[in-house]
Amino acid sequence: MEETSLAQIRSILNEQRIFFGTNQTKATDFRLLALKKLKQAIGKFEKQLTDALWKDLRKSYEEAYLTEISIVNQELDYHIKHLKKWAKPTKVSTPAHLLPSSSRIIHEPLGVALIIAPWNYPFQLLINPLVGAISAGCCAILKPSPDTPHVAKVLEAIIRDTFQENHVHVVQGGRETNEILLKQKFDLIFFTGSSAVGKVVMKAAAEHLTPVVLELGGKSPCIVDESADLEVAARRIIWGKTINAGQTCIAPDYLFVHEAIKEDLISKMEEAIESMFGENVQESKYYPRIVHEKAFDRLTNLMQEGRVRLGGITNAEDLYISPTVIDQVQPDHKLMQEEIFGPILPIITFVRVEEATAFINAQPKPLALYYFGDDEKGEAILSKTTSGGGCINDALMHISNHNLPFGGVGNSGIGKYHGKESFLAFSNQRAIVKTPTLIDLPFKYAPFKYFTFVKKIL
Repeated sequence: MEETSLAQIRSILNEQRIFFGTNQTKATDFRLLALKKLKQAIGKFEKQLTDALWKDLRKSYEEAYLTEISIVNQELDYHIKHLKKWAKPTKVSTPAHLLPSSSRIIHEPLGVALIIAPWNYPFQLLINPLVGAISAGCCAILKPSPDTPHVAKVLEAIIRDTFQENHVHVVQGGRETNEILLKQKFDLIFFTGSSAVGKVVMKAAAEHLTPVVLELGGKSPCIVDESADLEVAARRIIWGKTINAGQTCIAPDYLFVHEAIKEDLISKMEEAIESMFGENVQESKYYPRIVHEKAFDRLTNLMQEGRVRLGGITNAEDLYISPTVIDQVQPDHKLMQEEIFGPILPIITFVRVEEATAFINAQPKPLALYYFGDDEKGEAILSKTTSGGGCINDALMHISNHNLPFGGVGNSGIGKYHGKESFLAFSNQRAIVKTPTLIDLPFKYAPFKYFTFVKKIL
C-alpha cells in the first residue's frame, strides 16, 4: 500500500478545518443526509466489499454480512432514528440558589477526527466510529489497515463516492503514514488495535492534548462452571472462538473450566466444531484464514507448549490453523502471556471458582469476560471482577446491542462507543447557564452581605 505524504495529509486536514469552520456539519439535516447517503453507498458496494473480505481474510459472505455489514447498517439506522433527539439541547434542573437562571447541555461536535482501524474487522471497525463522527457533526480522516488491502481500496471507493473530501476522506499507507498522521493536531483520535500501539497513539495525542478513544484488547477470560449446560456452552464458545478464525478482540482468549467437567466439555467442543464446519474444517467455506504469514508464524509458535487436545493442524501455504484446544497449560506459558488473537483456546482447570477470579483479577483488566453456569453465580462473578463488557451464558453478543456501550477498561481501552455513546464520543457536552438581567441578587458580590443566611442554603 502506497504511503500518503505529509503534504497531502496537511492539505486534507486544512481543507477539513476550513469546512468545519463553515458550521455546515452542525446542521441536523446535513448530518442525517450524510448518514443516509452512507447507508445507500454500503448497499451499492456490498458485493465489492464482501468479495474483498473473502480475498483478505476468506470470510464467507454470510460471516461478512453478519459481523461487518449488518452491524454497521444497524448502527446507521439507530443514529438516523434518534439523532434529532440527541442533537437537541438537554434541559437540566437548576438548584434553588441559582434561580432564576436556567441550565442546559449543548452537544457540539469536537471538530476534525482521526479514525484508525485494524485489519480484523476492517469495514466495521472503520465505519462504525465514522457513524458517530458524522452523527455528532464532525469531519473525519479515515485510515484503514494496509494488512487488508482489498478492503482498504473498497473503503476508499465508498467514501469517495459518498462524501466531499473536506468532510470525510480516506488516506492509505502503513506505519510511515500513521506516524505522519499522529504528529498532526486533531480534535479527537479514535484508535482500534493492540494495547502496545494504543500507548503510542496516546503518547502522540498527549503532545497536542488531544482526547482519545482507544478500543484495545487483551486476554478475555471465559469461566465454565460445573453448573453449565455443556452442549450449549461448547457450541457458543467454539462459535465465539472461530468467528474470523479467532481474530476478534472480544473472542474468549482462555478457558477456566471446573475440573469435574473438563473432559465432557472438550468432547462437546469437538462435536460443535464438526457440526459447524464438517469433518474437514479446512475445506469449509465458512472457516476464515489467518491474515498474513507473520501472524501465522506467531500463532504456530504459541502452540508449542501444553497438550493439544483438539485440532493443532496447520497449513502455512493456506494460512490455515484449525480450531485448537490446548490442555495442561500453565500461567507462565507463552500462550498465557499475550493476547492470542487466533483459533487457539488454552484450558486451565479449577476446583473452586475463587481460583479463577483471583487469577483474572491479578491480570490487566480484560475487554470482555464470559461466564457459563448458574445465573446467580454468574452475577456474583461479575461483582467480584471487572471487564469492559461481557456475557453470562454467551460470548461476543454484547457487541450487537446498540443500547449497550462498547469499550474496554484500563489496559483494554479508554472510552466507549456504539449507539448514543458514539454520538457522545465525538461531541463536546457544553454546559450553559442563562441568567435574566431583570433581577440581580447581591448575595454573590463583595462584601457578601447576608453571608450567614447564604451559607445555610448552600
